[in-house]
Amino acid sequence: MVVKKAASVKKPIGKKPSVKKGPVKKTSLKGQVLECKVCGLAVTVDTECGCVETCDILCCGKPMKAKKPAARVKVSAKK
Repeated sequence: MVVKKAASVKKPIGKKPSVKKGPVKKTSLKGQVLECKVCGLAVTVDTECGCVETCDILCCGKPMKAKKPAARVKVSAKK
């Protein structure tokens, strides 16, 4: 019986390839209003969590989305 030796795999010597990570995105900021697109529940963020990774607030099994701020109406002063 003839036994074949497996070819040895040589690892390259040197630096490990760096993994590029994009900037960490904060999903909720203090004072931000989040709204559930399913049931319409709205919450206001009082305290940021400070997590390293992105956090989502869930409602109805889906992440809540940031509610767009209401458009400001200009009021002209009458003289």
